[in-house]
Amino acid sequence: MDGVDLGIEPGCIFGLLGPNGAGKTTTLEMIEGLRRPDSGSITYGDHDLVRSPAVARERFGVQLQTSAFFELLRVDETIDLFASFYRHTLSAETLIERFELGEKRKAYVQNLSGGQRQRLAVAVALVNDPEVVFLDEPTAGLDPQARRNVWDSVRQLRAEGRTVVLTTHYMDEAEALCDQLAVMDHGRVLDEGQPQELIERRQPGAFIEVAAEVPITGDLRLPGLERVTHEGPKTVLMTQRLDETLGALAEWAKQEGVPLTGLATRTATLEDVFLQLTGRSLRD
Repeated sequence: MDGVDLGIEPGCIFGLLGPNGAGKTTTLEMIEGLRRPDSGSITYGDHDLVRSPAVARERFGVQLQTSAFFELLRVDETIDLFASFYRHTLSAETLIERFELGEKRKAYVQNLSGGQRQRLAVAVALVNDPEVVFLDEPTAGLDPQARRNVWDSVRQLRAEGRTVVLTTHYMDEAEALCDQLAVMDHGRVLDEGQPQELIERRQPGAFIEVAAEVPITGDLRLPGLERVTHEGPKTVLMTQRLDETLGALAEWAKQEGVPLTGLATRTATLEDVFLQLTGRSLRD
């Protein structure tokens, strides 16, 4: 890690974003007390979590990126098992009802679907009635309906006054859920703020997505145009003056004899900010 400095406000949903290998999970594990930092400090209220990791275990709930459950335990038995590790707990019945696992109460973990396993993982993270809940890639591999169900659960956690810290690779998820977020890579924070604030600061303006019968090449000189990128057969223009750029683009296409087969405009998204900060190259 390289001087990660984060401040997380109580009662918010805080997102930690970054490509594979950025250091997200390592950062969470240090905050959760699962990994001891080599240097620096981690505080929660008046508590030094490096010196008193037991505070984290009592007050934090953790859903790991890969939850390893006993496959031949039933759902209610799994929740009871984790509850036995704490002094103060929520009942298995309360959590089963809340996460709509009633029909699977007596089902073995090995027979649960991906979405059901993920709901069980979040239920287990809440078994000690935590003040802060850590969710590491909570919707990875889920279908769209299961993802939205997890989103509803996360929002409910915030409504109850809990603080939620999550990592995700899905930019739409971060934009929809997070009150605050930080983008990190190579073990350091690149930028942080509210999602819309980050978009307006990092990617002001609009995008024009253009498809043409022949590839658009050469040096486009259009009013307001700031950047041109190519995404497969599509050309993407970033502009600060959308109406002027659109008009000039149509005129350019007419003069150059380049028939336009598709044209769409959009404002910037969190994904645009993410790619600007971390780059487009894939990493394992």
